[in-house]
Amino acid sequence: MMKKLFLIFVVLLSVMPLFGQENVHSAKYTLLLTGASFASPENGWFELGCESLDAVPVNRAVGAEAIANTANKMEDGTLYSLEELDEVDAFIIMHVHDKDVFDETQLKEKYTDYSTPFDRSNYAAAYDYVIKRYITDCYNQQFNEHSIYYGNKYGKPVNIIFCTHWHDARTVYNSSIRRLAAKWGFPLIEFDKYIGFSKNVLHPVTGSQFSLIYAQDTQETDGVTYGWHPQRGKEKFIQRKMAAIFADMMRNVLPVR
Repeated sequence: MMKKLFLIFVVLLSVMPLFGQENVHSAKYTLLLTGASFASPENGWFELGCESLDAVPVNRAVGAEAIANTANKMEDGTLYSLEELDEVDAFIIMHVHDKDVFDETQLKEKYTDYSTPFDRSNYAAAYDYVIKRYITDCYNQQFNEHSIYYGNKYGKPVNIIFCTHWHDARTVYNSSIRRLAAKWGFPLIEFDKYIGFSKNVLHPVTGSQFSLIYAQDTQETDGVTYGWHPQRGKEKFIQRKMAAIFADMMRNVLPVR
C-alpha cells in the first residue's frame, strides 16, 4: 500500500510542472508595458488588468525613468528582443511627466535621423523615436526568417496604446498625449477621465484635492497640492480602479482570440 502511495506521489510531482507550463502557454495575450514610477510592478494595476484579460504581463517600467530611457533601451536592444517582439500583442506606454509630448517643431522624418542617446530635453522627440522605432521593428519582422510574421506584407501588426496620468492635474501632458494619440490613431487609456474625481472640485469633507486621499505622497503644481503617487499594491482601491479602466480599453483593441 505504501509503495503504491509513493508511486502516485512521484507521478503527481512529475505532472505538476506540466500543468504550470500549460497555464502559462494558454494565456490569450502578451502585453508589454514601459513607464516609470506610476507603472512599475509595485503598483499593481497592470498586473491586475492582465489577469482579467488572460494576458501575460511583461512590465519593463522602472521608477524615475522617462520616455528618453525607453528610447535608449530600444536603441541598445534591451527593451525587447526580436523573439519577444513576436509575442507582444500590444505595447503600452505610460510615461506621464507633465511635459508636452506632441510638439512637432523638432521631430525627424525617420527614427534613424535622431541622435542617440536621448536626454530629457525633448519629450516629444523621444516619444516620436519610440513610436517610429516600434513601427519599424514590427514592419521589418516580415524580413526576419525566424519570425512568425516572415513573409507578411505588413510584418507584425502594430498595437501601441498610450495612457494619461492617473488623474487630471497634469494638464500639459494629458492634453498633449490626447493630441499625439489622435495624430497616430492610437488608443488612449483615459485614467484621468474615468478615475472618479477631478481637480476642478474639492473634496466636500477635507476641503482639499480629491487625489490626496488616494495618494501616498504629494506634489505641488501652480501653487496647488495634489496627490502624487497613488497608494500601491494590488489590494488598493485606486490600483484596482486603474486596472478596470485599463482592461476595459484593452478589450476594445486587442484582436479576438
